[in-house]
Order: sequence, then structure tokens, then C-alpha cells
Amino acid sequence: MTMQVQAVLQVFLADPVRQRYGLELCEETGLPSGTVYPILARLEQIGWLDTRWEEPDAHVDAGRPRRRYYTITPDGVESSRDAIARTYASRRRPVPGRLRRPRPAGGAS
Repeated sequence: MTMQVQAVLQVFLADPVRQRYGLELCEETGLPSGTVYPILARLEQIGWLDTRWEEPDAHVDAGRPRRRYYTITPDGVESSRDAIARTYASRRRPVPGRLRRPRPAGGAS
């Protein structure tokens, strides 16, 4: 799981019932739209996100393009928490077969 996917998921996990739209996620994660939207599409495809388009009257009255809102699913909450935890756990484990450098005698660096 990439750091970018983790960043997007962390935004959803911060408030799992809140609906978010793509550009809002770009602002909150600091990631460009070309990174965020493919992540959203993949998360929707695997069932971790539900989506809905806003009502036409809302964006027409606001004078902006129509927004697609994303909400994390209950399965998405559980699965993403597990995946993030596994990712962090794997980073803390030493790589098998990797040698550690011996520390110099006498505490010198």
C-alpha cells in the first residue's frame, strides 16, 4: 500500500460517515488530482468506497461543476485499518538476511 493510498484512507478514517469530494481530498492530502482520482476509482472498485453524484440544483446554484461524493463503506473502514496496520507492521520488521553494521567499540560514531 503506497503512502498516497494511506493518506487518502486516513482522511476517510478520520470521520468515516462524512462524504467527501475529489478536490477536497486533494486539498486535505496535498496530493494532485492525477494521483487522488485513480486511487478513488480503485477503492470504489474493490468496494471500500460508495459514491454518489450531487443533485444538479446544488452545483448550478453554486455556479460550479457537479461534485461526486465518496463515502467509506463499513467494510472499507475495517479493511483499510487492517491494511494500514499491516503496512506499518511490515516496515518495523527487519528484512530477513539483512546484516546489521557492527557498532564501533567505545561508543564512537
